[in-house]
Amino acid sequence: MSEAKTYLVCAFLIGAGATIVMDIWAVVRQRLLGIPSLDYGLVGRWLGHLARGRFRHDRIGASSPVRGERLIGWAAHYLTGIAFAAILLAIWGLDWLCHPRLGPALFVGIGSVAAPFLLMQPGMGAGIAASRTPRPTAARLQSLVTHGIFGLGLYGAGWVASWLNTFASQGCR
Repeated sequence: MSEAKTYLVCAFLIGAGATIVMDIWAVVRQRLLGIPSLDYGLVGRWLGHLARGRFRHDRIGASSPVRGERLIGWAAHYLTGIAFAAILLAIWGLDWLCHPRLGPALFVGIGSVAAPFLLMQPGMGAGIAASRTPRPTAARLQSLVTHGIFGLGLYGAGWVASWLNTFASQGCR
């Protein structure tokens, strides 16, 4: 397999794997702590309106529904995870796959919280870094923990991709 194909396959595997870990955390968090998970249908609604030229909403839940919003939201969730895995590999290179390190994975995972803080939350009506929510500090902490879990998922999925890469005879340099 070419280096470009290896990069794309590994970004897909690592990003999807890390996003699955993040989703498992959301289920555990909801069951143990009673904290509801993000409604990805609302993310899809926001993206649907964004495609029509509207970035900001006072409350995304009060905005008109968009056809296929749940599918759009879930697809965007996984594509975003894959994009952040691609960023990880772009910065640290495919050599990171030979011996994945926790530091870079946590750096990208926790750093990825900038996307919801600065784009998604303001656009959906929650303000910058959830400033317009009833409990901004709690919302920020939950976002940081969740993106830290995503970073751990990047690390774990990196080890799986490393094993698969070696198993597929690509080997490490």
